[in-house]
Amino acid sequence: MKLWSGMLSGELNKEAEEFNDSIKIDQRLIFYDIKGSIAHVTMLSKCKILREDESKKIIEGLEKIKKKLEDKDIEIDYTCEDVHTFVEEKLIEEIGDLGKKMHTARSRNDQVTTDLRLYLKDEVSEVDNLLKEYLQALCYLAENNTETIMPGYTHLQAAQAVTFAHHMMAYAMMALRDSDRIRDYKKRLNSLPLGSCALAGTSYPIDREYTAKLLGFESIMQNSMDAVSDRDYVLELHAILSLIAIHLSRLSEEIIIWSSQPFNFVSIDDMYSTGSSIMPQKKNPDMAELIRSKAARLIGNMNQSYIMLKSLPLAYSKDMQEDKESIFDSLDNIKISLTVMTGMLKTLKINKKRMLKACKEGYLNATDVADYLVNKGVTFRDAHHIAAKLVKIAQDNDQTLDQLDISIFKNQSNKFEEDIYEAIELENMVESRKSLGATAKEEVERQINFVKEKIGNKGDLK
Repeated sequence: MKLWSGMLSGELNKEAEEFNDSIKIDQRLIFYDIKGSIAHVTMLSKCKILREDESKKIIEGLEKIKKKLEDKDIEIDYTCEDVHTFVEEKLIEEIGDLGKKMHTARSRNDQVTTDLRLYLKDEVSEVDNLLKEYLQALCYLAENNTETIMPGYTHLQAAQAVTFAHHMMAYAMMALRDSDRIRDYKKRLNSLPLGSCALAGTSYPIDREYTAKLLGFESIMQNSMDAVSDRDYVLELHAILSLIAIHLSRLSEEIIIWSSQPFNFVSIDDMYSTGSSIMPQKKNPDMAELIRSKAARLIGNMNQSYIMLKSLPLAYSKDMQEDKESIFDSLDNIKISLTVMTGMLKTLKINKKRMLKACKEGYLNATDVADYLVNKGVTFRDAHHIAAKLVKIAQDNDQTLDQLDISIFKNQSNKFEEDIYEAIELENMVESRKSLGATAKEEVERQINFVKEKIGNKGDLK
């Protein structure tokens, strides 16, 4: 019997019933539903709404159902409308009609959003832990490549020399902000809606603060209509997860580019690569490509939830049943994406010689030619113009800047001396950039330590 079937006669159309039911989606909330029900019944007993012996028997029945589910002694009945119906029906089977008293002073409206908040509290903590492991992998790569020089790009055009460690730290800073967002989000997630009932609260003398304490919530929702009808905590999490996915996607794109033959900067381990069914020489970056594609999936899930909620009047509407499938999917996919990316980074092989060669071929020391002249009293605009001329001469002669004869430099400006070669030597260029956040070894090591301190790991990550 449906929980809502009191005044309705007849049965739902078969297709309509399947369309209405949500148990195949919300089944993953079952243990949180039982946990919430135990706390609710405990509160009802404290407030003398249930007798102590009644609450004790109900709680024992709920704990038996939990144990049977854990031991696989019972299976979820997918003919039930939702997880709440299933638990209540099993409780009535276990202890008789007393089980019907469990639902006193609550509605499925406040019950489901409580279950979802409890579930998300655990899930976001797991995501945060995976972010920490991902950050550790980035720090490991960085620590081993503080002297690995590579081209830095703007517009995907070689721009200036940086270190691979510096590049990895850029992604580490993004991940730190992702982690900060999760911790800040937990403050708003950690508020209890249970006790708001359908929308207007209840006439029973309940103690919502006590229920919150039992369930580990720091506060209670202050308005009963808001508590059951808003899903901003779902929407906010979608946005956070989408940002994480976007950051992973950008790194995946770079790994894909770097592992291609024209670049050959990195080699992805065979554990994270696949081959071609027709071309035996191929080694495909499928894992990175899949992580890149997951970002689109998470953004799509986010859009679905935002659009679902945008025009709903207060309070609860059945539309909100669609809040769970997309957030469950996003959580599942961000967790596997973080796990795979972390493993891929830990086993990534860096082609240091090829990166260094690309720096020399890309005229990445052109800015340093201009800086050299500025330090000799030439205005930066004039110095920029002279450096551009020298690059053109080098290109026309199929040379790098450091291969140009000193006479060519002097033809462009009498400020040039033999020390220009030292100034435009790649290692010296990189080490000269010591400003806060820059690519010099000492400064990158500071960044690595900054990240390690933030994630609570000051020791060696190797």
